[in-house]
Order: sequence, then C-alpha cells, then structure tokens
Amino acid sequence: MNKPKIIPFLLFSISLICLFSSCKKDYNDSNFTAYFGGEISNPSSPYILFCRESEVIDTIKIDKNNRFFIKFDSLTPGMYTFKNEPEYQYVYFDKNDSLMVQLNSNDFDESVVFCGRGDEKNNFLMEMYLKNKKDKNTIYDVFDYDVPQFSAAINTTYSSNKKFYTIKKEHIKWSPDFDIFAKATLDLHYYSKKESYPVVHKIRTGEDITNKLPENYYDFRKNVDFNSSKLSSFSSYIMYLSHMLNNVATIKYHNHFSNVDLELKTNISKLNIVDTLIKNSKVKNTVLNNIAFAYLLEDQNVVNNKKFLEIYHKYSTDNSKKNEILKIGNAIKLLDIGNSLPEVKLMNLDNNIVSSKSLATEKSVIFFWTENLTSHQIAVHKKIMELKSKYPSYQFIAINLDNNQNKWKENLSNYAFEGITELRCVDFEDLKSKWAITKVHRTIILNSEGKIKSAFTNIFDVNFEDNLK
Repeated sequence: MNKPKIIPFLLFSISLICLFSSCKKDYNDSNFTAYFGGEISNPSSPYILFCRESEVIDTIKIDKNNRFFIKFDSLTPGMYTFKNEPEYQYVYFDKNDSLMVQLNSNDFDESVVFCGRGDEKNNFLMEMYLKNKKDKNTIYDVFDYDVPQFSAAINTTYSSNKKFYTIKKEHIKWSPDFDIFAKATLDLHYYSKKESYPVVHKIRTGEDITNKLPENYYDFRKNVDFNSSKLSSFSSYIMYLSHMLNNVATIKYHNHFSNVDLELKTNISKLNIVDTLIKNSKVKNTVLNNIAFAYLLEDQNVVNNKKFLEIYHKYSTDNSKKNEILKIGNAIKLLDIGNSLPEVKLMNLDNNIVSSKSLATEKSVIFFWTENLTSHQIAVHKKIMELKSKYPSYQFIAINLDNNQNKWKENLSNYAFEGITELRCVDFEDLKSKWAITKVHRTIILNSEGKIKSAFTNIFDVNFEDNLK
C-alpha cells in the first residue's frame, strides 16, 4: 500500500493549519463555524460533494491543483459524507472542527488521512473501517468452521478491535454523540459476522447448523437499537440490519431451499419483519429501500417484481421523487410484454445522438456493458457473436453504460466485435429510470414489430436461447 504524499499537502495547507492550531487554543462554544478542505490526487469528477444523510449540502469545486476548500458559517455537529463520485467516505464534525483531508481516488479508502481540529477521531474511524475491510477479505474460510471454532476466531478479532477502540476513546476523549458511530463501527461488523454465519456456512458446506447454535447465540441483538435515527444512513448499521434480516428470513425457509419462489418469499418475509421490528419511519424506509434495491438487482422475473413491490408500497412511506424504488417500480410497469420500449437517447460511434425508437423496428437483442467490468464486457460480446451466427434474423445492440465517449471508442478499438450495433447511453439516470436497469447482466428482447418480448432476461441463463426461437 502506497503511503499518502503528506509533504505537498502540508505545504499547501500551512496557513490553514496555523488557523486550525489557533482554533484549538481559542475554541468557541457559541458558534458552529467549521472548515473543510483538502487535496485529491487523480479526481474522478471535478467536484467534492459534501452531504448529510444522502442530501447534498454543498458542491465544492476542485481547482487546477486538485485542491478544494470551504468555510461553513454554521455546521450542525454530526456525521457527514464527502464524495468524489462514485467513491465516498465519512467525516464527523464537532463544534468548530476544521479538517483537511488527503486522498487519492485511485486508492480511495486506503489513502484518506485527516489533519486539523477533529482529525484524531476521524482517523480512528478510518482505521476501524480499514480493519473491518481487511477482515471481510479474509473471513470466508472462517465460515466453514464448526460453531466453537467460528466463535473463537471472531471473538479473538473482536477483542483486539475492542482494545484498540478503548485505548483511542480514553486518549481522544470524544463526545457521546461520536461514540454512537465509533461503537457501531466496532460492534456491528462483529454482529454482522454472527448473523451471516448460519446462512454462509450452509451455502459453503451444505451443513445446516441452525439447531447447533447455543441458546444465547443471538443475545447480542439486545444491544442493537433497531430504531436509531442517528445511524439510519450509516453503512455499518444498514449492513448489519441487512445481514440480520437475511438470516431471520432464510431460517424461516431453511427447509425449503429447493422452492423456485424462495427469493421472493424470503424478501417479502424481510419486508414483513421490518414492518414489525422497526417503528422509526426514517430507519424503516431506509431499510425497506435497501431490501428492495438489493432484491430488484437480482430477480429478473417481472411477475415476482410486481408482487414484491406491492408489499413494499404497503409498508414504505417514502414517496419522495428521489426514491429509486419508485422509479424502478414505475419502469417495470411500462416493460410488460407487448409494450413499446420507452424512448431513451443513445450516442453512436460518429458522435451522433440516436433515439432508441429508431432501433426498435425489428427483432432485437439489447445487452449492456461497462469498462469497469472487463471480464463481463468480453464474455457478453463473445456470447453475442455466437448467437449472431445462430440467429441471423436478430439485430444485436450493445449499450455501454459509461459516460466518457472517447474512452468508450478507444476501448472498442481494441476488439473486433463485427455485426454488433455499438451505442453508448447519453444519460444513465434516464436509462435506469425508464428501462429499470439495475444490473449490467440485464438483456432485453424485442419481437419482429420492435415490441417487448422479454425485458428481464439474462444472456448467460442456460435457457436464454428459448426466448429467441
């Protein structure tokens, strides 16, 4: 892991750090002024988005030297996020905190370093985050262990992390509000492993150990506040609730794994559990949205999607225009067999705008790819080349989901995918909201009149070719 280049950063920030040092001496409890800035190497967008609870508070321009800075005349203490899309991280502000951050978008999480007033607690969060991230990458073999071995392994890691947390808490003397997030970062990763164990163990080994768990195995759930509005946008909290709900719902059907409707039943069960367990509307809607989005990413059955969304709408009170689930649900309604595919704008290799309507005039297979998934890009094109020779009456249309025209054209120049109509989406958000594109493996098939024959197929499904006959 490359270490961040601190020296240029400090030279750039020297006047501000002097200000920060002054702040430490002259802490003002009567106002909420705060500063945030830093330097980002290899930015992926020209802005830093400063957000709270998924709402953008400020858009901070990155200058020609890759630096950014903003003063807040009034900033409510609490947890925020900063984004250089698509990456993001958390930053916590107390009164009068003045923070600078050094990062590199090519190695985003591993490069984040804070300095200034409030730096110690934020660097602690990053250290804990990286500890948990490393643990996730090495935990899978542990799920194969029997119950005593598994418990011993995760307890050892938890004890080490708890010692680290305790030492930092005593040294930094952070606020009770910050401790809610610090403790969540420590505990919820550990709890998530305990929730995941019965499910993952059966998937990996075939053994159902549900009845072998000690009676007190789930006692830790008593320590979880299932209605914490402060944690409702905190990833560790949402991740834990996701693992817990998956565990509880899967156990309900653990003797019915062969049922073809298992995913639908399991996810509807999750929605029912959330409605019973969580009363805080903010937390409830966040968790319901998380379940719905994850389910719609996986299920390619339009009938099942409709059944699921009926229950979702029954429980959710999130009617905001920004609700992704509402957009996906509305799109699904328009993608019934026999309907016309909603119009979207596409770009061809000659840099001309093409309407999807002009393409939807004959039998077609429409598939998607992105340069971020190179293996998929190559595999799906190879599969299409095979299908082209077997089904010459179809036109095959590839739609790239990336936003850089030149990089897209350069990428394609490395391959010889002849006979495929290559296009790029002009506005991914528009495409996603109209065609319900939630995963790159989606494939859409049109009939001889250009009408929808199937809008929810997967080209790698073993029965995919049945749709073309």
